[in-house]
Amino acid sequence: MTTKCYDVVIIGGGPVGMALVIALQKSGLSALLLEARELPEEDEDPRPLALSHGSRLILEHLNVWNKLSDPTPISAIHISNKGSLGRTLITTEDAGVPNLGYVVNYHNLFNTMHTMMQEAKADYIAGAKVTNFETCADHGQVDFEYGNENKKVIAKLLVLADGGRLTAQIKDIDYAAYEYEQWAIVANITTEIPQSGIAYERFTSDGPVAMLPSADHFALVWTVPPDIAQTVITMNESVFLSKLHDHFGDRLGKFIKAGKRTGFPLSLKYATPNTSQRIALVGNAAQTLHPVAGQGFNLGLRDAWELANVILASPEITTEIGTPAMLSRFRKKRKFDSNAGRIFTDSLVKLFSHDNILLKNASSMGLCALDNIPPLKRFVARRMIFGVRG
Repeated sequence: MTTKCYDVVIIGGGPVGMALVIALQKSGLSALLLEARELPEEDEDPRPLALSHGSRLILEHLNVWNKLSDPTPISAIHISNKGSLGRTLITTEDAGVPNLGYVVNYHNLFNTMHTMMQEAKADYIAGAKVTNFETCADHGQVDFEYGNENKKVIAKLLVLADGGRLTAQIKDIDYAAYEYEQWAIVANITTEIPQSGIAYERFTSDGPVAMLPSADHFALVWTVPPDIAQTVITMNESVFLSKLHDHFGDRLGKFIKAGKRTGFPLSLKYATPNTSQRIALVGNAAQTLHPVAGQGFNLGLRDAWELANVILASPEITTEIGTPAMLSRFRKKRKFDSNAGRIFTDSLVKLFSHDNILLKNASSMGLCALDNIPPLKRFVARRMIFGVRG
């Protein structure tokens, strides 16, 4: 078996892992990206991604942004609480940015970044199933299956950017998990009133329902109890649209058409700390969040961006990569942003997803207060957009 050596091996070939490779491309470092799945087809993953303005700035630095196909800008976010009068409207003026965010299709972003890597002749292996990894003081080793062969690679730094499956195997990292007992139903929705750049986040006792402007329609993220998720996914389109309208309300008029529906269970998972010997965690390997407020991918992209910056800022880049000192700097830089994003999204879900009248009234009063205190609104908006640094 031939063993190849790299500076960095990244396990998990989604957009977060690719962002790290793209950020390191001109550094002279060697990097390998391993992805367990084959390259996805366009209709496999219709998920919308809500990218913050901060994520746009990162993607611009990586020269990815100008290659994306027609991202849909979000000029305002309308937040309401079903069954109460409380609501908040956050605008670009409140946050001091040209747009609060953008909605892109997951496959569009994936394909754009993958094409860039191909053009740069980056090492990317799809269909590589990692069977084992281990580290010692001066390197890490990854064993994986590719085709009918067993392969092995060695690197100064291993980066886990997968869904967290491998993280649980690291002895000095605690991996906490909490099941929300909710599913997210995703689909494209056409409404009587066309989208005008406003994203809607409506809290209900079952969980939030979001309508995100996407091209000439809306991208739906509807939280439902797990026992009815499959029923909602497979029900007749007219029945689905009627139930969605009853749940969301009449702000967008009639619900006219629904695209392909998919669903997935929602949970909170996070690793403490986000580093180990010769290992760094980014994206879903470091934390998987509830989709409320669209923080998960943006947080993961900041993980990759910060790790790249820490690596590139090392005084002796080729010798310091993966060392305890370098990993300590990365851990300190990500600690507050990661914790804040996790606590923020988890608190929103738990505060608003219930039938308790007292809590519902209190949360509605909070929305009203947020709407009427401009400095507070700006504080919240900028941290949603840029992370804990605001």
